[in-house]
Amino acid sequence: MHAVRLHAFGPAENLVYEETADPVPAPGQVRIAVAAAGVHLIDTVLREGEQGPFPAPVELPTIPGREVAGTVDRLGEGTDPGWLGKRVVTHLGMVPGGYAELAVTDTARLHEIPDRLDAAEAVAMIGTGRTALGILQSSALRPGDTALVLAAAGGIGTLLVQHARTAGATVVGLAGGPGKTALVRANGADLAVDYLRPDWPEQVRAYLGERRVTEVFDGLGGDTARAAVDLLGPGGRHLGYGWAGKGLRDGEPLIVAEEEQADRAITSLQVLGPEMIRKAGGDIRNLELRSLAEAAAGRLRPAVQRFPLAEAAAAHLALETRATVGKVVLVP
Repeated sequence: MHAVRLHAFGPAENLVYEETADPVPAPGQVRIAVAAAGVHLIDTVLREGEQGPFPAPVELPTIPGREVAGTVDRLGEGTDPGWLGKRVVTHLGMVPGGYAELAVTDTARLHEIPDRLDAAEAVAMIGTGRTALGILQSSALRPGDTALVLAAAGGIGTLLVQHARTAGATVVGLAGGPGKTALVRANGADLAVDYLRPDWPEQVRAYLGERRVTEVFDGLGGDTARAAVDLLGPGGRHLGYGWAGKGLRDGEPLIVAEEEQADRAITSLQVLGPEMIRKAGGDIRNLELRSLAEAAAGRLRPAVQRFPLAEAAAAHLALETRATVGKVVLVP
């Protein structure tokens, strides 16, 4: 098979498209003929030799990627034969191997792809979608509220904008540059603002008039998140779930001091991690199932930017320089 492999930690160009041995499924596993593989910002961190949220740096050589969708083409010993030929999507968990024409995983991680979704959309929902649903477990939006979505042109931000509209909230979406703000507006935001402009908070205040922001969805952190929290009114909520405002390596999550929260009667929460899983009933698969169901019903519509598998290095570079929109997916 062809795959993208990393033989040495470093820049994006270290990702090499080459031939390697076909994987063989173990007992209880399936092999998937990959139709789409997800690219995550954390993949760029691991590529440079940092361990990110993992217990240790990955061992080299490696095939990056942990989100794949495709068709089951081979079964391991003892695997239920009913999986053969099924269109499936999976999050591989801590095990890499997604940037390839073939990938293996345990049947316990599989989901059938709903008929209405293609492979790339399913990949977007199995990772990005489940995270968005996890964030929304902590949301309290009601009709008449005002939601401020940071990084609103990204994979998660796109889904949060859609949810906020459905909840009956006024939606303000922040994105970097006129091209991205146009996409945010087309996605349903009432106001789309370029956060690269220093006067963006004044634009939001002018649009809202006497109203104040009710809920901030913060995937950026840093100075942009700080300015967003300043727009919250009493009773407002700040939901933090990332800090990519200056790049994942040097950005910082916004931590709002307890004294400020008390003085202003606002709440600030970091909503990912164990608390998110606890609210999902202790099983992240519950979020995956809900995410796929929301997309299949048309209530959430993932935005996808596709790159050929052979151009994984270009996909990484685009992601690192914030030149992408929606979920980045590699297509063999």
